[in-house]
Formats: sequence, C-alpha cells, structure tokens
Amino acid sequence: MGRVTERRRTLRIRDGAVSSRPDTLVAEEPLEIRLDGRPLAITMRTPGDDFALAAGFLVSEGVIADGDEVQSIVYCAGATADGVNTYNVVDVKLAPGVPVPDITLERNVYTTSSCGLCGKASLDAVRTTTRHPVADAPPVRITPELLSALPDRLRAAQRVFDRTGGLHAAALFSEEGELMDVREDVGRHNAVDKLVGRALTDGRLPLSRAVLLVSGRASFELAQKAVMAGIPVLAAVSAPSSLAVDLAAETGLTLVGFLRGPSMNVYAGEHRIALAAAAPQG
Repeated sequence: MGRVTERRRTLRIRDGAVSSRPDTLVAEEPLEIRLDGRPLAITMRTPGDDFALAAGFLVSEGVIADGDEVQSIVYCAGATADGVNTYNVVDVKLAPGVPVPDITLERNVYTTSSCGLCGKASLDAVRTTTRHPVADAPPVRITPELLSALPDRLRAAQRVFDRTGGLHAAALFSEEGELMDVREDVGRHNAVDKLVGRALTDGRLPLSRAVLLVSGRASFELAQKAVMAGIPVLAAVSAPSSLAVDLAAETGLTLVGFLRGPSMNVYAGEHRIALAAAAPQG
C-alpha cells in the first residue's frame, strides 16, 4: 500500500561514459476491484488512492453516483492462498437498496475501449446511464488565457513525475483556474478515476463547475468519465479521438485538445469558451 516508486539498478551510458547507478521507477501493480465480494475488474495502476480509484471506477460504470450509495471499501485480507494481504484487492460493498449490476464475463458495461461496444452504442450507453448530466446553470465560461495556464500548473504539481518521468496526471481546476485536486498514475484513466472517487467521497459530485485536465490524449474513455461525473470541460495536451469528439458533441461536453501554451483546438462545446470580441475591420 502506497508503493508509488521503486528502485532498480541501471547501466547508464552518457557520451560514451558508462556507469552503474540506481534509478527511481514508478510502481505498477494490478488492482482487482470486487463488488459485494464478486470480482468486477482488474486494472494496472500505481498503488495509492486505491479506494478512490475503485469508487471513481464505479461512477464511470454507472453503478453509483453518490457517496451514500457506498457502505464500505476495504482491502481484502487473505487475498492470496497463504493469507497475506497484498493490498492489491479491494472490495466495495454497496449500501442497502443500491442495485448490484449483473456481473458476468459478458457484462454489459462500457468503461473501456475494449468492452465490445463501439460507435453509437457507446454514446447511447453514456447518455442514458449518467445521473449527472453536463449542465449549464449558469454556464461555465473559460477564457483561452486561463486554459493556456493550466498545463504549467499541472506540471508543477506532478511530484512523482519529477522523480520518475513515467506517470500520467489528471487535475481538477475551478472555473477561476484554482487547482482543486491532482492525481498521478501509470494509467491516465486511473488518475481520472482517483479524482472522481475522491470527489464522490467528499460529497462534491457532480463536478458541474470544474475543468478536467489530462496530461495525454483525450480518449473516449476519458470523455466518458468526465460526463459521468458531470464535468463540463475536458482539456488535453494532446489529441482527442474521433469517438471522444462525438461523445462530447452528443452530451454537451466542452472538449479541448492540443492545449499547448496559447494554442489549442476546441472540438465541441465552444459556447463555454469566452473569446474576446473581434476588433473592427477597416
């Protein structure tokens, strides 16, 4: 638990000079998520914030939408045959009355790009399942200047990345640009789940006034997680996928890609971008 980094011996070659020294690497271990004692999913993650990751994953699945729907989240003691607790298995127990989805090898969920759904079926699944639809009451308005400052603020908060260079990050900002929370993980989807799960346990869902910034590309999966948490603006430093753009347009999510300095592309939801009035011509 909390094994964020590990040390490994490396052979360093620099301008022909050879030396041996330890290097700090980001830890990667499997996390099995169980729901009321039954296996639900396995994800490769950086240990830490595991309960938040599990809760955020269930929000993305549409299983829960409020902290009161979770009775407990615990590590499973005796997760191995010899009874050792590996801290790599968590069990989420739902509150009484919360329906437990049918868990089978062919379970009908849509969380990952490998789930067997695609195109319109995936879009419909998110739109009809979310209990925190993206809202505009009143509308969130973000200037390009504010957006352009966010990647540097995220980078400054990436403490583990500074030691390893091997982590993705996700951050929540207020509409005024204040950093609300940041999480790092080997998987960008895990980093977002940790943010959403933390917001769930803190009673802050839906995140209807927040901006979600991710350190890589914006996949359908990340757009889905933003929509399921009620986040109105998703920004990425790299490219979005075509299905992420389709989902954003379908649900009203503002999707910004290639956010690098003062440059960015707005793929959907441009009504939330507060552009300066054009100067008169002539």
